[in-house]
Amino acid sequence: MRGPIAHFLDHIAYERGLAANTRAAYETDLRIFAAFLQARCGLAGFDQVSRDHIAAFLDEQRRQGMAASTRARRLIAIKVLFAFLCAEGRVPADVTAVMDAPGKGRQLPRTLSEADVARLLGSVSGDTAHDVRDRCMLELFYACGLRVSEVTALRVADVRPEEGLVRCVGKGDKQRVIPMGDEAARWFRRYLAEARPRFARRGDAAEACLFLTQRGTPFTRQGVFVMLVKRARAAQIGSALSPHVLRHCFASHLLAHGAQIRAIQEMLGHADIATTQVYTHVDEGHVTRTHTRFHPRH
Repeated sequence: MRGPIAHFLDHIAYERGLAANTRAAYETDLRIFAAFLQARCGLAGFDQVSRDHIAAFLDEQRRQGMAASTRARRLIAIKVLFAFLCAEGRVPADVTAVMDAPGKGRQLPRTLSEADVARLLGSVSGDTAHDVRDRCMLELFYACGLRVSEVTALRVADVRPEEGLVRCVGKGDKQRVIPMGDEAARWFRRYLAEARPRFARRGDAAEACLFLTQRGTPFTRQGVFVMLVKRARAAQIGSALSPHVLRHCFASHLLAHGAQIRAIQEMLGHADIATTQVYTHVDEGHVTRTHTRFHPRH
């Protein structure tokens, strides 16, 4: 089954232009599915798969404690695979055509309070080059709502502090420009002047990359996660923290202070405003405060 999966992955990578992270997620999900078919069902090819086999796989995933969102994502990967195999004539019919994904329910994004974010940022004092670099990165995460992949891809020229803007390339290679604010601009200037020269090495291919490690190489996604976990522990932030949590904080805090949902959509780079509207459910107190402030009969 590895051959059809590899062919499918090449198809979505090069012909459909899906992002590398999406391709990697498809690969993981489909290899888990194929392993189940071979080990538990004794199947040698996808042309032998029935709806019952797929239902059995999803049921096993449920019994193993996989979240509904994970099971739904894996069924989507299976459905896209079978649509491809059917179009290629590798299976007689698309057995997934009438299968629906498990209901995922509403999952509200995890956020920190404004006080917690202030404590996190304030705990990185800027006494060392590492501090200045990490503080600059954290300020940009919170000021611009960037994804971790967008931060690691930033080039020096993408940040324009004199204009107060950051240019980044998001999902689907779509470019957007986001305001960065005075505080993030101040830390960027300091990082560029004081800290980055200590990490940059002359002649490195990474010379144009904004954030560099001790070895002078660009940060990886994993490296950013490690840094953030370390800084969160030092600031005694109790809840699980990731770069995406800071992105959620950016959106929910803007909304709580009265920003328009469509402006937030543009800054986050969401193609569909329905994706952004989840933030309207994060701060229920904001609804009450708005009613109290503006309703004539309150």
